[in-house]
Formats: sequence, C-alpha cells, structure tokens
Amino acid sequence: MKLFLVVSLFCLGALVAAYDIPELDYHERVGIPRAHALRQAELAADFDGSRIISGSPAALGAYPYMAGQIMTLTDGRESIGGGTLISNTRVLTAAHNLFDGRQMIRHVTIVLGSVRIFSGGTRITSNRMELHGNYNVNTLENDIAIVTINWVNYSNTIRNIGLASGSNTYAGAWAWAIGFGKTRDASAASPDLMHVRVQVISNDVCRGTFGANFVVASTLCISGATGNICTGDSGGPLVADNLLIGVTSYGTGVCEARRPSGFARVSSFNSWIRARM
Repeated sequence: MKLFLVVSLFCLGALVAAYDIPELDYHERVGIPRAHALRQAELAADFDGSRIISGSPAALGAYPYMAGQIMTLTDGRESIGGGTLISNTRVLTAAHNLFDGRQMIRHVTIVLGSVRIFSGGTRITSNRMELHGNYNVNTLENDIAIVTINWVNYSNTIRNIGLASGSNTYAGAWAWAIGFGKTRDASAASPDLMHVRVQVISNDVCRGTFGANFVVASTLCISGATGNICTGDSGGPLVADNLLIGVTSYGTGVCEARRPSGFARVSSFNSWIRARM
C-alpha cells in the first residue's frame, strides 16, 4: 500500500531538481480511476493473495476505526479514499480528499465495519464537511478535515480511536498504515482492506526527500523502506500505540520506490480536532 497524489508543478519548478515533489489533482488522476478499479475487482472477486506486496489483508474488526470513503464529485463521478472514525459522529480525513485544488466533493459515503469499500458494513452519506482553514492545496500544509456523520453505534467492527497529543515526534517508532490503496504501482486492484507496518522518521530526514516547503512541523513522515502508502490510501490512518498519529497526505508518486511519505501529524492538530468533536 502506498499513495500517489497529483499536483501542478509550475509554481514549484525550482525545487524539482533537488527534491521529490508531491502531486495534487488527486481525484482526476488517482481517486476516480481507483474507484473504478476497486468496483470491478469486487465484482470479479479475483483477489489472489500471492499478489500482495509489502502489506497484507486486514481482518474484519482489526481496525474498527477505519473509514472507507466513496466521494461523489460535483459532476457525479465517484472517487475513493480513507478516513478514521474518531467519535460516534466524526470522521477525520485529508483536506485534499474533499478539495484537491480542482475537484470539490458534493457528498461522501463513509464505509464502516467492512474490509471492502463497495460492499458490506455500515454506510452513511454526508455533505457536512469542514476543511482546515489554513489548508494549502499547493504545499499540502494543514491537509486535514472532518466529516460529520449521523450517529453510529459502536460494535466489534466499528469503534473510534484515540488521538495522539503532546510532544512525542514518534521518530523511530513502528506504526501501521491502513487503506484500500494499490499493492503495487502496476497491478490489478486488490479489493481488500490492506495494512502494512512502517517506521516513522524524523522531519529532518524527510526534508532530504521533499524539502522544507512540504515538510513542516505539522508533518509526520515514514521511511517507506518496509512498505508504504499508495494510490487510494489518501486520508487514511497511521496508528502507533493504539493512537492515531497521522493522516495519509502525500508520497513521491512511485509506490515501490521505498521513498518516504508524508502525513498530517495528528498531535499538531489535536486542539483543532477536539474543538470540532
């Protein structure tokens, strides 16, 4: 699992030679085609475990806070991504899932308690969405948002997760990334929810890949050496010590390159999130 985002580069051209540049335009280039591929994969039920790269299928109930997102754009097309259930009525996600600089979401269907995004589980549609007021579509700074949903009861397969707080940077810690993203750069879609164990790195190390414009204090990065996020994982959870520590934000664009990826650092947004719960 790894992540591929898509952005315009004209205002960032000076950085291309020195650093990897995350890309935006998420829905047109990533979410929409990924939604189509996942729907076809679920209909065909053709998943073969031998195709898993770096990650593995997650068991139902292993991550009860995982929230799949089927996002309907203003033109009626569907895109997919991820989120995290943080209360009975709130789902935390990436701001670029809801507005990627070009496409605005009309409404989103939150999928809870399922290891497949187009079938099973509990499904709640909402158009109540709040993006961080300082979200920057060009640098993905403050790439965080909240979707408000109708009350959902907790169960063995649906439950919230606590939020990281305080000054712990988690550098060196091992964490789990979860999502419906691809398992390889070029592969047939796996219809199953996947998870992969990854290691957090310091922001100083991460700046060696993306530069200071993209890696700020509220960014958290993983190394990508043992696995990574990929197309379709956007907005999903990064979890350590049974706490949500990151929200999937961006990667290098090549999932199998074993390069770092960036997340919104949950502890940096703890107060903002709790004020909206």
